[in-house]
Amino acid sequence: MNELKGVILAGGLGKRLAPLTKITNKHLLPVYDRPMIYYPLQLLIDAGVRDILIVTGGNHAGEFLRLLGNGHAFGLKHLNYTYQEGEGGIAEALGLAEHFARGRRLAVVLGDNLFQFGIREYVERFRRQKKGARILLKRVEDPERFGVAVLNGNKIEAIEEKPAKPQSSCAVTGVYLYDDQVFDIIKTLKPSRRGELEITDVNNAYIRKNELCFDILKGWWTDCGTFDSLLRANKLVAGKRWK
Repeated sequence: MNELKGVILAGGLGKRLAPLTKITNKHLLPVYDRPMIYYPLQLLIDAGVRDILIVTGGNHAGEFLRLLGNGHAFGLKHLNYTYQEGEGGIAEALGLAEHFARGRRLAVVLGDNLFQFGIREYVERFRRQKKGARILLKRVEDPERFGVAVLNGNKIEAIEEKPAKPQSSCAVTGVYLYDDQVFDIIKTLKPSRRGELEITDVNNAYIRKNELCFDILKGWWTDCGTFDSLLRANKLVAGKRWK
């Protein structure tokens, strides 16, 4: 069965954006003319993914339900939600989707990532992939802020999490395409020095299996995790709207 489940990870406390996040979840902040969460949701829908779970957390999780309801405004029949307690990391948040996506392939998007173009072509390549995972890379000027892919030709040898001296400029963007092995992998992870289960460790597990494919993303991409990147996202989206 090629039908993908969609998962949007929108938990965390957004401490780097305080005091804005004292009164709301980071993913509900505006990016130009709409709430941040609209962008990853529309990204999945445009890629043909219709069965979607939002993983949220913090003190303002109920606001997602108030804003998005059952997803009818986006043409969905239903929208699913689950809650992450604390800040256990991206991989822990994804593990909460096991009841929703076990036995199926899934498209995972970080809730604070924005893309110039859609991801349908990458999703279609993943559908044709026999097994494993697929990630999207983008060359950036500040790779030390992200997970960085160490490339050898058309193969990823490793992914380093926020390296002080990156071995490449290829950052791992916030779209991850996984088969359902991902849930077994997450159960084997140990917390990092930050006390979190890291998505980089998930991707490195697929590398060890020789089952991680990648594409180089077309167009711009940004996260919204800092004031500078949030400002950049607003400018990029505004430019896109006014063209």
